[in-house]
Amino acid sequence: MMRIVTANLNGIRSAAAKGFFDWIGQQQADAVGVQEIKAQPGQISGAYDRIGDMPGHFHCAQKPGYSGVGLYLREEPSDVITGLGDAGFDAEGRWVEARYDRPGRRLSLVSCYFPSGSSGEERQQAKFRFLDLMYPKLMALRAEREFILVGDVNIAHQAIDLKNWRSNQKNSGFLPEERAWMTQLLTEGGLVDVYRHLHPDTTDTCYTWWSNRGQAYANNVGWRLDYQIATPALAAQARRAAIYKDQKFSDHAPLCIDYELAL
Repeated sequence: MMRIVTANLNGIRSAAAKGFFDWIGQQQADAVGVQEIKAQPGQISGAYDRIGDMPGHFHCAQKPGYSGVGLYLREEPSDVITGLGDAGFDAEGRWVEARYDRPGRRLSLVSCYFPSGSSGEERQQAKFRFLDLMYPKLMALRAEREFILVGDVNIAHQAIDLKNWRSNQKNSGFLPEERAWMTQLLTEGGLVDVYRHLHPDTTDTCYTWWSNRGQAYANNVGWRLDYQIATPALAAQARRAAIYKDQKFSDHAPLCIDYELAL
């Protein structure tokens, strides 16, 4: 089995202080994708650049204390690619891809952090531009290799993916345009939402994010925003999925999926 974990840390230093690295070191993971690390290379080096014997590969935002993604990998990749080729979004540190090119197999693992549009219309429009960029990017990637993308997609796809879907239909993360983008990705685009492949009907237990406002976490008023999205052949090898909620490292919960897969 290959265990892949994804977690939005809402600050790698904050998550570390809350026990994330102690926990993840016990999970026997083979790949760990992290998002919203909110740290610069100098702050990561020597402190958060490894999980046991797994070195990390990072794409940090230029702006201190903002965004940023990482991948910790047990198996050394053939190549690591950072950035999407878009100057604006690449300055925000949103894509790190590890490639495993072997005879007869071309496979990628990606950690990606989609923008949030919740702070206002300007960021929502940036989110739409990001989605417009991502769809052809993922289709081109699928045309040349198998892949698993893990990360915070900042979209709840269906009504069963958030608690209060009726009152959130005009809010970022559950807008009709965002949901339609996800539907297109999973139908015409041919990709697979691996958690939903394994658990097609779960509701209250599927959430991975809770607002810090009010008693959202205590009352489980959550959203499913964190995904593992895979090409069909890899998704078919997924065997188990779990969302870890026994400890709170962030406003997101880690999503762990086991695949019958070797790199």
